[in-house]
Amino acid sequence: MSNDRPLWAPWRIEFITGEKEKRCFLCGKETVNPAWPEENLVIFRGKTSFVILNRYPYNSGHLMIAPYSHTGDISALTTEERYEIMDLCVKAKEVLQKTIFPDAFNVGFNLGTAAGAGIADHLHMHIVPRWSGDTNFMPVISDTRCVPQALEATAEVIQANWN
Repeated sequence: MSNDRPLWAPWRIEFITGEKEKRCFLCGKETVNPAWPEENLVIFRGKTSFVILNRYPYNSGHLMIAPYSHTGDISALTTEERYEIMDLCVKAKEVLQKTIFPDAFNVGFNLGTAAGAGIADHLHMHIVPRWSGDTNFMPVISDTRCVPQALEATAEVIQANWN
């Protein structure tokens, strides 16, 4: 009897076959816009920055915190933006801890394309929940990540527990 089972990642097909956006998807998030495909992934809007669930996560609950201002240079952020990004990071860690119970976190910026930034022109902080044993052969051998819950469902859980 075979244990072969397909990997189910239905959100990936839109990225693979869809037309690539010309706009910066991190810009314009100060206000609600139902026309944006990622609108339902916005977790929280602050005064200068916001929190959004990563559409292509490394793990369940992978969040990004970005300023509203479009800059790839961390030195260009105002003091207020830097403080709010860090405050939102702490809040995000606390909410993730009580909702999805990770064992640890990876937190950081990829500043510039050579550093791995997929969106080099609009900096953003990653908060990636980690569980003991979550790194296995899948991402190493087949460049495949297993995410056990639909993104929208994960966003709803995190949004519901934010306040």
